[in-house]
Amino acid sequence: MEVRVLRKWMGMSAAALILAGGCSQKELTSFGVEMFNTDGDSLGTIKLSEQPEGVKFDIVLEGLQPGEHGLHIHQNPECQGPDFITAGDHYNPDNKEHGLLNPEGAHLGDLPNIVAENDGKAQAKLFGPKLTLKKGAKNSLLFKEGTSLIITETKDDGMSQPAGESGARIACGKITEKEAMRKDKKEIDIEAKP
Repeated sequence: MEVRVLRKWMGMSAAALILAGGCSQKELTSFGVEMFNTDGDSLGTIKLSEQPEGVKFDIVLEGLQPGEHGLHIHQNPECQGPDFITAGDHYNPDNKEHGLLNPEGAHLGDLPNIVAENDGKAQAKLFGPKLTLKKGAKNSLLFKEGTSLIITETKDDGMSQPAGESGARIACGKITEKEAMRKDKKEIDIEAKP
């Protein structure tokens, strides 16, 4: 009898430890994604923040060519230069057509264009509806190993398939739990000016 009670108690204790361990993991609600150009130079950071209806993107970048540039979330957390093709296609878990202006769209990875001023700096606040940073949730940017952010050479026209005629991929940043939790990263406290 005493052995049975001891086994039962040990089993319940192990289950409690497993549950407690799972609850102690910090859920990511905000973190920065460092963006790199094709030469590996940092262009700045895009801060992602969980919001009730999606994800907010605070963009503070420099070193871009002046003008409009496409910004998209891609399906793979890979940023291998010089062309960033390893990032894969746009993040599109719902199999929609490309383009924010497309009545059959858009990809969840389609974001509004950003504008670099004459000095090459770009600051913007964008919103990605239906997206989340909650790992394991539907439409999570941290699904599987994660995703990536890509900036393109020219603006996205909002309609053309498969990527809005937005030119070459010129910058990339990984959206991964590992990158977000890196201890050597400085605490990012940026917010784009309205």
